[in-house]
Amino acid sequence: MWISVTLQAEAHKAEALSEALMDAGALSISIEDADAGTDAEKPQFGEPGHHPVGLWDHSRVIALFDADADLTVALARAAADAGFDAVPPFTLEEIAEQNWVQLTQSQFEPIRVTDRMWIVPSWHAAPDPAAINIELDPGMAFGTGSHPTTRLCLEWLCDAVQPGDSVLDYGCGSGILGIAAVRLGAGDVLGIDIDDKALDAARDNAGRNHVALRLQHSRQPLDARFDVVVANILTNPLCVLAPLLAARVAPGGRIALSGVLETQTEQVIAAYAPFLPLRVGAVHEGWARLESGSPRQTGSQ
Repeated sequence: MWISVTLQAEAHKAEALSEALMDAGALSISIEDADAGTDAEKPQFGEPGHHPVGLWDHSRVIALFDADADLTVALARAAADAGFDAVPPFTLEEIAEQNWVQLTQSQFEPIRVTDRMWIVPSWHAAPDPAAINIELDPGMAFGTGSHPTTRLCLEWLCDAVQPGDSVLDYGCGSGILGIAAVRLGAGDVLGIDIDDKALDAARDNAGRNHVALRLQHSRQPLDARFDVVVANILTNPLCVLAPLLAARVAPGGRIALSGVLETQTEQVIAAYAPFLPLRVGAVHEGWARLESGSPRQTGSQ
């Protein structure tokens, strides 16, 4: 059994308190928005190249301790080390031992993308054996099919990919989009990422799904053009990559970009305007998919 301690702290002291709690014997620490679920909730979205905006004005520090820990001593020490005059208000909760593997697995059910495609964790049977079933477990690389931006891209690929198409998945993460493209009938599929661990994950997932997926690091030269280009990254890197990604679209080809908040669509559209026109193709849970190009007939280029 463990004891979970939840303490209230202002933004400028929450991080110091979390570090002091670890020094005082906490097994793990998390910091959350104390106003989550209310009108005062403040969602935070980080992007590469941008400094964090800081913690929430009203933060909640959650520390996990062994059941036999002396919490009176630990909390008093941590509060003093973090600059508090006294231990801030807190609550305690007993956490029973559980089968954490089984509990984690129970949180990830098969995901229906469209009538013809499902994302299925390895411990589940496919709900529709006749559909395209992509086996994918949660892991270190982004892209399990549950995030709105991943779903937006998968739905688009189901419409965009024609048999034999060449496909570029820029920022491939787990490889889910490239794997989906192959399963949809694409020919040559290339996944590119800046993270070596993501490339390893994509390689493993491609093998698990018995598909051929070419992978390379973003530092390597990229000169080819593709029938279908998809990039599920974030707004700022998408804007920086506008000349490169636009140039990778073959004549008559199609491109889709996601990882873009609905409020950021005009920024991305403006960045690509010198190269190709983008439009909002779909929006889901505050995230947008931008796309360009018209559906092509099978076999056309």
